[in-house]
Parts: sequence; C-alpha cells; structure tokens
Amino acid sequence: MNPGLPSLDELYREVILDHYQSPRNRGRLADPDVASAGSNPLCGDEIELSLRIRDGQVADVAFEGRGCSISQASASMMTEAIKGRPLAEVREVLGAFKRLMTERDATDVDLAALGDLEALQGVRRYPVRVKCAVLPWNVLQESLDLYRAGQARARAREE
Repeated sequence: MNPGLPSLDELYREVILDHYQSPRNRGRLADPDVASAGSNPLCGDEIELSLRIRDGQVADVAFEGRGCSISQASASMMTEAIKGRPLAEVREVLGAFKRLMTERDATDVDLAALGDLEALQGVRRYPVRVKCAVLPWNVLQESLDLYRAGQARARAREE
C-alpha cells in the first residue's frame, strides 16, 4: 500500500463522518404519504422517516433522529440511495443492504450499486453496531409495508 494514500477503512470512516456531520435529507416532510419511527432502546438510537410517493417511486424522503454516528449516517446514506427510485428498486436496495450487514457471506451483493452505503460494511466487524446501521432500514421496511397495506385498503374500498 502506498503510505501517502489513505486506507479503504479510512476512506469509509470519512464517508460515514461526512454523512453524520452533514446529513442529507434531514427533517420532516409536510404531509407525507407514510411515516414511521423506530428505536434501539439498548443504545438510544432513534429514527423517524417520512416518505412522499408518486407514481410508484420515492418522490421525496426525510429523516429525523438522534443517536450514534453509525445510525445517523446510515439514515442519511439511505435517503440518498432511495430518493427518486421506483419502489421495486428501493426494496432491492433494502434487501441488498440488510444482507450485506447481516449475512456472513454476502457475495451476491453488488457493492457498486450501493454507492456510499458500501462504507458501512466495516461495521459488520462490530456486531453490536450492526443494529445501529440497520435501524433506519428497518424503519424504511416498516414504512414500505404500511404504504403497501394502505394501498391495498384503498383498492379494496374502491371495489
């Protein structure tokens, strides 16, 4: 390794720190289509997520939260990764990220497709911190499930 170049771990730490110090999409959406919240009571991390969905894609997304740098950076990176994407792609990214974080041999995950989220893979070395990184994604999963259930109820009312 070239002594003048930062290591991959250092680059990943810089990405995480950047998202923690300058979070993207922080706030609450006015009149979201779906909103959900979650917490990790063991460490005190909290995430609230609000989504605006138009024509089957995430038109806008915002999060509020508090907690460690890992949970907050993960939420920031997640919002960037899903904003503007069709819901089917959002579910794919969600699944890929959770596999990356929780499966020992996640060789099927396309790291390039995850973008900045790849920086969080080092967290796997600290199992207690994986819950911090995955918390925003669990809230996203709940939000998508709530949205899908609401759409199904609306269709049932129309029939």
